[in-house]
Amino acid sequence: MRVNVLQQTSNEGPGMIADWAQARGHQLFVYHPDQFGHLPTAAETDMLVILGGPMSPNDDLPWIAQERVLIRQLLDRHVPLFGACFGAQQIAKVLGGAVTKAPAKEVGWAPVYRQTTTIPGIPPELSVLHWHEEMCTIPAGGERLFSSERVPNQGFVWGHHVIGLQFHFEPKPANVREMVVNDYPYIAGSALGQTAQEIMTRPVPPENAAALFTLLDYVTAPDD
Repeated sequence: MRVNVLQQTSNEGPGMIADWAQARGHQLFVYHPDQFGHLPTAAETDMLVILGGPMSPNDDLPWIAQERVLIRQLLDRHVPLFGACFGAQQIAKVLGGAVTKAPAKEVGWAPVYRQTTTIPGIPPELSVLHWHEEMCTIPAGGERLFSSERVPNQGFVWGHHVIGLQFHFEPKPANVREMVVNDYPYIAGSALGQTAQEIMTRPVPPENAAALFTLLDYVTAPDD
């Protein structure tokens, strides 16, 4: 399977999503639309991963709108989609949802709580990396997947082949350090009250990889 990844900014890469693709025997292709301005076609996409970034889906940038055209084409073809942070918001917007300011800016580590058992094997609570101050509404026909104490919409599942997460399961320790050392000014004003050093030195929980793999396996599983 060809897994196409839209990496929106240089310091937020696929991380453990690449590990999953390798473990499952898939080929990973990473695109940088913010830098090079082009995207894969729907015909050459067996799965699309849309990663996070400092921009908003509400920004008036041509490549952001072009991404949503691609997402719509893939939804019509029932191609698996997985979005993280900005990526989840992009998917939700295509599905008729809205992207708004979240009740609190969250940057750092904090728990999220499972809200449905639709996807088996997900623990009821997980400590994850947050890096956002916006959130999306749950699109019509979707189901809330995760919530946190401050932000109710932390993730959704839509049908059997679409998942969007407001937070980040994918970073490995090196990815966390890369995010922090490049984007540390963004930590200011976070409701989580963590320093750059605290965010970088907190170990990535091993159960995050297992949960991520479970979600990716779910969206790519063949229909019955």
